[in-house]
Amino acid sequence: MPDLILAQSIDERISNAMNPVSSVIEGIVFFSIPVAGVNLPLIVLWLVAAGAFFTVYLGFINLRGPKHALELVRGQYSDPEDAGEVTHFQALATAVSGTVGLGNIAGVAVAITIGGPGATVWMIIAGFLGMSSKMAECTLGVKYRRTRPDGTVSGGPMYYLEKGVAEVTGRARAGKTLAILFSLSCIGGSIGAGNMFQANQATAQIIAVTGGADSPVTNFRWVVGLIFAVFVGAVIIGGIKSIAKVTEKLVPLMAGIYLLAALVVILANLPAVPAAVAEIFTQAFALESATGGIIGALIVGFQRAAFSNEAGIGSAAIAHSAVQTNHPSTEGHVALLEPFIDTIIICTMTALIIVISGAYLDPVAGELGGVALTSAAFATVIPWFPNVLAIAVIAFAFSTMLTWAYYGMKSTGYIFNDSETAETVFKVIFCIFVIVGASLSLGPVIGISDSMLFLMAIPNVIGLYILASTLKKEIFTYRAKVASGEIAKVEH
Repeated sequence: MPDLILAQSIDERISNAMNPVSSVIEGIVFFSIPVAGVNLPLIVLWLVAAGAFFTVYLGFINLRGPKHALELVRGQYSDPEDAGEVTHFQALATAVSGTVGLGNIAGVAVAITIGGPGATVWMIIAGFLGMSSKMAECTLGVKYRRTRPDGTVSGGPMYYLEKGVAEVTGRARAGKTLAILFSLSCIGGSIGAGNMFQANQATAQIIAVTGGADSPVTNFRWVVGLIFAVFVGAVIIGGIKSIAKVTEKLVPLMAGIYLLAALVVILANLPAVPAAVAEIFTQAFALESATGGIIGALIVGFQRAAFSNEAGIGSAAIAHSAVQTNHPSTEGHVALLEPFIDTIIICTMTALIIVISGAYLDPVAGELGGVALTSAAFATVIPWFPNVLAIAVIAFAFSTMLTWAYYGMKSTGYIFNDSETAETVFKVIFCIFVIVGASLSLGPVIGISDSMLFLMAIPNVIGLYILASTLKKEIFTYRAKVASGEIAKVEH
């Protein structure tokens, strides 16, 4: 009991200290304007606009690129002698592990509760546009990455913001400033949203399936955090190669289990599928509805997609920069698949389950919360699915922590001139915050960390616009060489 009282006291102290700061930062980053009775965060418009621009500017590469992306993932153009640390598939799995999770399970349910089934269509469109943003940032991440003498690689927006912006504009100070702003925001986002929030929600799921308020885990949350910290530390100590070895197995396994369960529900309700699809498209373009009509569905759908796949934020470019390749555009193509997997496949499947089951029509649906609503939808066919969902949340939370540990580590390394010592210190701090996240209710701390995560998008997208012509030349030159046979498939 004294431990619990102490924890509550710490919670209150943190909340009291952080509330003013949290309010100011969130107000700036998530500044919104009312549109048809729905608040539109400008950061969402910023991200979607970037996706739309690069989709058109790169000639709808999100339609033309996936075929080649799959060839790259299968290793058909891979040379183990190329510079880098991980394969195309490992880089993709690592980056996907940082995005697939609560956004797909809980965020979709929230979108449908607020914006209606029609929000699904706009999530898909936002995911489609986000494919182009991911390609842009990941191509540039590889192009401007830095390779150390020992063969390890550091890359991501901080490097193309510093070197690329200086190269194109001649303003080295401006590029360096954008790079530091990105790195600081990434460190904050990794410790908060990529670490404490994940540990907190995973612990909450463990408590939920072990008795809820009566769970023996309730008074020993720190023990759960310590266990997570030990496993996270054991993996991240080996760097990106170690992280990739775990994520390449864990992410496909958990995504496969989740999608398999979704297919079971869909097949069990097969006659209802046409009506559900019709409902989704009808409400997407309905001029009037309780949720604000087409504008309300559009805003909510775009917002949840942007928050789920992180296209334009720049985080994924850090993982993709470690890939083994001598052609930056190869990893840009592979990165196209991220929003497709995260938003167009997994989010759409989740939405279809919720609409088919009718769970969103429950009068208390809005009170259930995202994960609980999705769980209720699956339970209509699979009564024991909440236990599987809990395992999925825990596994996705763990993989997300691994990936964001790498993002924060590389951002720390950048600020301290690629210092391995600084990166090691960050790993230790990161593991400590896993325990903190599991032990305390986070409140405004998460508000700040979420804000810092999306603050990354401001310098990153500015850099993408500045480097747009460089990016286009890189991609189009590569595709021309592939088409002509100058770059050919590798015989294994």
